[in-house]
Amino acid sequence: MDILLGVLFGFVLWFFARYGLGGFYTIGPNERAVLCTFGRAQRLEDETTLSDPIAEKLKPEERQRYEYPQVRVVGPGFHWKLPWQTLHRTSVATQTVSIAFDPEDPSANSGGQVLEAVTKDQLNTGLGGQIRFTVSERNLYACLFGVKKPVAHVLGYFVSILRDRIANFEAEAKAHGDAADPADPGPVQGISINDLRKNLRDLNERMDIECETAAARYGIHLDAALITAIDPPPEVDSALAAINTAHNHVSSEISLAQAAADQRIVQSKRAVEIETLNAQAEVEPLLALAAQLRELAGNGGPAAVEAYVRNAKIALHHRARHLVLQNAAGGAR
Repeated sequence: MDILLGVLFGFVLWFFARYGLGGFYTIGPNERAVLCTFGRAQRLEDETTLSDPIAEKLKPEERQRYEYPQVRVVGPGFHWKLPWQTLHRTSVATQTVSIAFDPEDPSANSGGQVLEAVTKDQLNTGLGGQIRFTVSERNLYACLFGVKKPVAHVLGYFVSILRDRIANFEAEAKAHGDAADPADPGPVQGISINDLRKNLRDLNERMDIECETAAARYGIHLDAALITAIDPPPEVDSALAAINTAHNHVSSEISLAQAAADQRIVQSKRAVEIETLNAQAEVEPLLALAAQLRELAGNGGPAAVEAYVRNAKIALHHRARHLVLQNAAGGAR
């Protein structure tokens, strides 16, 4: 009997130490967890990700495919679980990796440094940059249970979209219909690498827009993607540099010619303005004299006009060196 009581007491002591004290756990500040009871995650009634704003960007055909249940998220602190419960935790800290990083094969893409992509004109170009992502606390179910390797899945999703953008970027840039600068003849025709380099900011913004549904799809939110380098293949690097140099020279000559033409136009306008002012200066006294004569003729009659003419002649006679007078017979003397 004593042996049976000892075994029972030992079992109770082991059970208390194993599942009582061992059931306590802590969640760090950068961690979140989901508690499962008999393998089933604790859910929030009938709520799903479709009722959350993160699913607003999903297409109608995707809403049914990516409908995940909302689960109770265990936040930072000291907690305790029952023996039949299991804990699944993940880090929600923001992570930054190279766009060429492959979680399943770190040696791929030149050791995660350069990502290769094919442009519209069939050139293999190398891409460099970074991508920043974090686990979405509002869709932990998708991250923990919906996808086997969520980080590898999301990075592959990003790379597939990026390569598609690189392959069709030239056609999309033309479709925008942006007004061209008259002084800029535009990028070199037929070389999409120049288009990509010139519109690098637009490419980054479009990648952010395309990846807005990653949190609703896979439970990982892509904070930002920054593509910093687009390098042409070595065999065409020198040829591309020569083409760009010639293109820049042509652009410079066009700008100089336009500046000279603008300067001549301004000079011509100034000359016209000066001649117009000179003509107006010569016309104004004549107009004033005509107005004065009309006023004299109206107020004093013909005699007043003749007196004005006689007085004007006297002033002219003082300034003249020779006079030609006409006698009564019509001859000059």
